[in-house]
Amino acid sequence: MSTTSKLINPALRAAANLRSSSMPEKVSKTAAAYLSAAPSGGAHTLPDLPYDYNALEPVISAETMTLHHTKHHNTYVTNLNAALEKLDAVASAGDVSAIIGLEGALKFNGGGHLNHTLFWENLAAKGTSSIKAGGALEAAINESFGGVEEMKKEMSATTIAVQGSGWGWLGLNPKTGRLEIATRANQDPLQATTGLVPLLGIDVWEHAYYVDYRNVRPDYVNAVWEIVNWDVAEQRLAAAK
Repeated sequence: MSTTSKLINPALRAAANLRSSSMPEKVSKTAAAYLSAAPSGGAHTLPDLPYDYNALEPVISAETMTLHHTKHHNTYVTNLNAALEKLDAVASAGDVSAIIGLEGALKFNGGGHLNHTLFWENLAAKGTSSIKAGGALEAAINESFGGVEEMKKEMSATTIAVQGSGWGWLGLNPKTGRLEIATRANQDPLQATTGLVPLLGIDVWEHAYYVDYRNVRPDYVNAVWEIVNWDVAEQRLAAAK
């Protein structure tokens, strides 16, 4: 049976199976949240890129983009759907231990899917996007960092320094209204783990840059600024306020 057929109307399944069970409330809420977040068709799908694979050259090659999108991102989607299928079964059975055992796979693969979806959107062909002069994003950056170039330098240094694999993010702190720079290990999603709303992310897993830059992460991170989609970052800021 396919993943889609097993996850028919997951929100209703979660409500019916979990509210009536005797499992701990926190566990049941977590399982219900994962299941109800699945798309109406039952399975997450690999999103199309908003540009061609060669659109980001020479900063990121078509080879890297093809591998990154069709292989790496697609693997996170496939494994997320597999974990959700298992969760659907064990939640229906009220198996608390099995639900807890799936949390790592759900966080890693769900985070990988979310992070990459955000990443593709915040990139654009070189020369097609620039930060809006006098716009809300520029004003927020100036207030938080003293200027756009200052923000770039701080975010670049912080992101380059990530140990192993992970991400560098520019996010909005909804409590203070200020922008902050943060890093996350592996595929930990920014908002779920820090409360910061992601505006702009840089993937520093080696598969994001090794074909083009080998192991010279600084060259990749510094070059990424040439293909940032500032329009998307501006839109994310507006939506978060």
